[in-house]
Amino acid sequence: MNRTTSSIKDSVGDKLFLMGIYVVLGLVLIVVLYPLIYILSSSFSSPSAVTSGRVWLYPVEFSLKGYASLMDNPKIVTGYANSLFYTAVGTVISVSLTIMIAYPLSRHTFFGRNVLMMLITFTMLFGGGLIPMYLVVKQMGLIDTRWAILIPNAIWVWQVIITRTFFQASIPGELIDASEIDGCSDIRFLRSVVVPLSKPIIAVLVLMYAVGQWNAYFDALIYLKTASLFPLQLILRSIIILNNSSNATDALKLVERQQLAELLKYSLIVVATLPVLIIYPFVQRFFVQGMLVGSVKG
Repeated sequence: MNRTTSSIKDSVGDKLFLMGIYVVLGLVLIVVLYPLIYILSSSFSSPSAVTSGRVWLYPVEFSLKGYASLMDNPKIVTGYANSLFYTAVGTVISVSLTIMIAYPLSRHTFFGRNVLMMLITFTMLFGGGLIPMYLVVKQMGLIDTRWAILIPNAIWVWQVIITRTFFQASIPGELIDASEIDGCSDIRFLRSVVVPLSKPIIAVLVLMYAVGQWNAYFDALIYLKTASLFPLQLILRSIIILNNSSNATDALKLVERQQLAELLKYSLIVVATLPVLIIYPFVQRFFVQGMLVGSVKG
């Protein structure tokens, strides 16, 4: 028996609605994508083309002068190495501590978890301020050490909340009961069961903490004094300030210095965001799933 299937045609209203969605999404794509293209094109243009406003979409008078000026500075390599260290080690510490505090809070058998969760959430609304924080770091002997960047802000409360919610929604109580019957300890259950089942939220935590560590500079500005410990962001900030505060008396040299400073801004943005753009594609497929499950308890 032959069966004929006819496709349901969209009405005129549905087609107009779908067309409107595509138009809005296209406009959003242009708004988001154009600044990135402009920054990338400006970084490969000549200083005069950038300052005169001739760069719109493609590089004008192709030049690598901005990147060459950055590479001539030996502090850039040191800053890159320091930022990679702070990002890698800081992310491992932050993710580990977040999981260690979020998992007990997700267990209904953990005594006092509601009170502890209220105290943790309280820190999102109220803090001691910069001076008390500095005094605490100083009393701990962390000033002008790498630990001053890694320890004070190792745990973010929002990440603890979404991780706790993820554990509550994704780790069934029956699985915990079965492991207890088999004599599995809490630490082994966390290591052998919870962590392998939590790849989406771990990917979210890695991305958030890594981006935060990579872009951070204020803590280094406050706690670090030795230039060899400075992260990349702090060194880039110093380069921009030095190029903007030129003491040149020759008018031609002053103009060239200002043009180079304008070009350096775009080159610095590309250099600073490159590692994040490289990391994101590897964790993007977990990001949406982890955020959805970790934010909404089902």
